[in-house]
Amino acid sequence: MLHNRRLASLDGRRYSDDMMTTAHSVGEHRHMIAKMKGQNFDAIRFASYRLASKLRFVQKKTHLHLVDIWNVIEAFRENGFHTLDPKTEIGISRLEALISGLYYQLNKRLPTTQQVNTDNCTNLLLNWLLYTFNAEDNGRLRVFAIKVALGILCAGKLMDKLRYIFSQISDSNGHMIASKFQEFLKDALALPAAVYESPSFAYSDAITSSIFDGHSKVNVNEFLDVLMSDPGPRSLIWLPLLHRMAAVEGVEHPVPCDACNKSSFTGFRYKCQRCYNYQLCQECFWRGRTSKTHSLDHDVKEYATFKSPSKQLGHSIRKSFRCVPDKRNPEIPRFPDEPEKTLNLSHIIPPSPLLSHNGYHESHHQNSFDLASIHSGSTSRSPTKQNSSLESSKVDDEHRLIARYAARLAADANHAARSPSELSLTLDTSRAQRELILQLEAKNREIMQEIAHLRRQQEMEDQALQSQQNPTLLAELKVLRQRKEELEQHLSTLQESRRELMVQLEGLMKLLKNHQASQIGRASCRERV
Repeated sequence: MLHNRRLASLDGRRYSDDMMTTAHSVGEHRHMIAKMKGQNFDAIRFASYRLASKLRFVQKKTHLHLVDIWNVIEAFRENGFHTLDPKTEIGISRLEALISGLYYQLNKRLPTTQQVNTDNCTNLLLNWLLYTFNAEDNGRLRVFAIKVALGILCAGKLMDKLRYIFSQISDSNGHMIASKFQEFLKDALALPAAVYESPSFAYSDAITSSIFDGHSKVNVNEFLDVLMSDPGPRSLIWLPLLHRMAAVEGVEHPVPCDACNKSSFTGFRYKCQRCYNYQLCQECFWRGRTSKTHSLDHDVKEYATFKSPSKQLGHSIRKSFRCVPDKRNPEIPRFPDEPEKTLNLSHIIPPSPLLSHNGYHESHHQNSFDLASIHSGSTSRSPTKQNSSLESSKVDDEHRLIARYAARLAADANHAARSPSELSLTLDTSRAQRELILQLEAKNREIMQEIAHLRRQQEMEDQALQSQQNPTLLAELKVLRQRKEELEQHLSTLQESRRELMVQLEGLMKLLKNHQASQIGRASCRERV
């Protein structure tokens, strides 16, 4: 009874601590929301830009924009999260250890003057995650929800993040599991709800079927094509926008904004397609500020970079000569449809020296075994020499062992006769040792066969790589390069002739003007006469 009371009191303390942490998380979240409201993000007209701006604020506030996706994956592995089931719920202490380790490793990479406050960042991110995903107020979070949240809010390429998420929702054959993709959507769309954007990006069961029909098998390339398309799925359209917004924060546009009259601005730039040279900064366009004759109904184009007028003129001239091909959307790299299978080396035993052989210490046998292991480690250059050296060393060792064993038997024959019990014990011991030797030799043969198989496989792969270098393809590539150089020379001659024609055209225009002026003067003189 006393033991049960102690357990009950400990459970009560843990529950009260979790409740206090949850209440503290609500307070921290309200404090962050109050700061967010001070940024006036709610005045942004477009829901996707409004949500991306809010999540970017959270990202900077928690300093996750300094943590790369690969650092997050490494932290998951160091804390054992990659071995846990995605539906496993962990407590606050383990989550706090993960987050604090994340920021501790971040400070190791940052200069001393730019390091972050580990305790404040840990508390802020911990409370944010608890408020976002701890709907039951029990102080426990699912592992998959933590991976999705940190994977989205950290820094890094969108393609790397989506590849990691696909690895968490796919099976061993590299095909997406529909139920896990549904869980991913639920956890991903919990982020908009945490910043009060759920009316525009709420989860429903129909979203999954609208993205993937559920009947066909989806591999990693199809997954990336759909989620990184332009425009992508409506429920996740804010995800690539968040990464684009982070990429253009440092881009400066040295042109004035026609609404707020800033001499220059950073971020996105918007140019009206109807009003002549009318440009807006992102703050004015998002919030609907206009001036002059510009209206919100006009079509505008978004720019993430700036080109000077001279570069634009040169680009247009080169494009008129068809020197510059039309820009295409950057293609997404293709990855293997099936995940790469790791080589199973669990049955291969690493070489270790034997302390004794047939009851006798064999230093020479130990050295030869280590030498064989070194030769087997350098595989690919001369397999026939390695096999011969291994076989010769093995035969020499056997000869030495037989000779020493015979000498020991001859020495034992000179001693006094042993008792029958001693002789039987010696025979049993030698029999057990012979059986052990046979087992070790059989295991050694299996290892040598496996090494030879791996060596042959490596040689076949090297031959396949060499065969891919087709001489005809190289010759065609050389011809294409020569053709390219000829076209470039022809283009330069055309440009030079165009310049000469322009000079001649200007001279003709001057002569024409002088001729017209002389005719007008003669006509006036005739009228006077």
